[in-house]
Amino acid sequence: MNKSKLVLSLALVAVTMLAVAATDPVLMTINGHDVKLSEFNYLYNKNSQQQVNKEPLDKYLDRYVVYKLKVADAEAAGIDTTAAFRSEFEGYRNDIIGPFLADSSVIEDKAREIYSRYTRNVDIDHMMLPPGKTFEQEQQQIARMDSLRGLILAGQLWDSVAVHNSSDPTVNRNFGHYGYINAGVFPSEFEQVVFDTPVGEISRPFATKYGIHMIRVNNSRPDEGQVLTAHIIKMYFGDRSDSVKQVMRHALELVYDSLKAGGDFAELALRNSDDLQTRYNGGKLPWFGRGRMVPEYENRAFAMQVGEFSEPFESPYGFHILKKLDARPTESFAAMHDNLVKAIKQDPALSNAPRQAVIDRMKVQYGFKLNKGLDKYLDKALSSANYNQDFVQNVLGKSKQEVCSFAGKKVTVADLASSLNAAPITDKKIAATYIKQTFVKAADDAVMEHYTANIINDNADFRNLLGEYRDGMLLFEISDRRVWSGASADTLGLQQYYEANKAKYAWDAPRFKGIILSARNDSVLNVVKQELADMRAQSLPLDTITLRLARAHAPAIKMDRMTVAKGENKLADYLCFGVPRGEMPYKSYSEAMVLDGGLIFQPTSLNDVRGRVTGDYQDVLEKRWIEELRAKYPVKINNKVLNSLKSTK
Repeated sequence: MNKSKLVLSLALVAVTMLAVAATDPVLMTINGHDVKLSEFNYLYNKNSQQQVNKEPLDKYLDRYVVYKLKVADAEAAGIDTTAAFRSEFEGYRNDIIGPFLADSSVIEDKAREIYSRYTRNVDIDHMMLPPGKTFEQEQQQIARMDSLRGLILAGQLWDSVAVHNSSDPTVNRNFGHYGYINAGVFPSEFEQVVFDTPVGEISRPFATKYGIHMIRVNNSRPDEGQVLTAHIIKMYFGDRSDSVKQVMRHALELVYDSLKAGGDFAELALRNSDDLQTRYNGGKLPWFGRGRMVPEYENRAFAMQVGEFSEPFESPYGFHILKKLDARPTESFAAMHDNLVKAIKQDPALSNAPRQAVIDRMKVQYGFKLNKGLDKYLDKALSSANYNQDFVQNVLGKSKQEVCSFAGKKVTVADLASSLNAAPITDKKIAATYIKQTFVKAADDAVMEHYTANIINDNADFRNLLGEYRDGMLLFEISDRRVWSGASADTLGLQQYYEANKAKYAWDAPRFKGIILSARNDSVLNVVKQELADMRAQSLPLDTITLRLARAHAPAIKMDRMTVAKGENKLADYLCFGVPRGEMPYKSYSEAMVLDGGLIFQPTSLNDVRGRVTGDYQDVLEKRWIEELRAKYPVKINNKVLNSLKSTK
């Protein structure tokens, strides 16, 4: 997205995030800022979903007003203008925008579509031509493949045309016949054509990064699931002479005889297999489905029963003995769902569909129109010029010809000329095709860029989510200043509140207040006791004593300062409250002693009950703050809209 547009959208976010369609009425105005009904409904419905018992509308409305008053106070304090706030807010915006630029329902539909491919195998013929290095060369190769398609349709044999023309490295072995394949083996754009082409038909030529392809679908059948196998192999290692084959076959026949006599397959694999990756685990190969192994191996594996082993047979890699260990059906959609979604998001050919769905939806919303006169303009422009860098820069780069219009603005040829590759194209028809295809894609990108820059206005879900986060950031910071950290920072106010409410914090049971020292063993504890007696004899301050002990014995000792009642700390329970010794709380420290302190029956200072006092004082500050907010910032409720809202709840 254009950086200047992002900065602009962030600068205006406080104003624009509440702006929605004109039909969205204002429910309330707080300190001059309108709150539209849609924003209130978003948070009210979200709150209702999180509650076991639905909160009455009037009660929630009052809480919502207070919430908005606090946000207004944060804005008045300038929190939303600080560099720290803007940096965090921009980071969050960038984090959440991704899902709004892709249609999640399309991802789900695509996942189900791809899963359907896993439920069947397709028997195909394949022909390939080398990829073109340029768009023109690619189009020429596609045209050539289309001519070959015409030959097949006219009655020529596929295998003959394939052998003489296909660049597929396997053509001399399979004559252009791949056999049955299953999903998840080939690139997604290849599989798309394979599984979408009806049985008996030939696909149109199509391109992948590997070349120009054409597919004929011969048959389709339900997927047979996966099999787990082990093998013992004698590998060719480059020598495929008849004498070598005879020796290899004889060696495996001896192994086969041992298996029939009850020999252990794993042990025989370890002693005889040339596959170094599997021989040490009994010859076991990973689970596989159709299309993953050479046909000679695959066909036997699927035809055999679990537990059976085969006679020696040959494959392009050597001679095998195969044992079928297990079989399982095609996994369910639920089991494959997460991996399918992950694959879609990582595959450029698949991940564009969810993005394109958003572009198509926004085209409708923006009133997108592609200029029908673009073809005539390109034909005329190319009639007297060749496609090259000069043509791109000085003809297209200066053209005011309209390509498309949307959202009240026009996009010209000059606007999109920079998206073109200026490498020369000699065929003018191909050049016109390339320019139009590039412009159509660039126009889609322009729609997406506009949507991304204006998403806060054009997508209510995004606007509400971002607005909720923004207000939450402001609410947290202002609440911390005025209440949470404010209570701790107001030491005088906190002390005065404690003095005025001491009776409220009286204890009904004694507390241990002091320091408990834990030691790794009794030897360490005895040394500490002796050193402690010496330091106390010198009347050293407690802080000095604890510092010296820590420096001398850490980590063999551990010291905990606490104020606790019975039942709140196992060490205090054992040492001070007469509870029988149980399991020590620190497994590495088996001994403990009271280093300082003892039982007290009532708080001696604010510090003894600081947590409770601070919490209560925060409540006092909160109430004072809300009273101040209600007096400081005007609130106006649109009763007509509110009454209409109540009638629907």
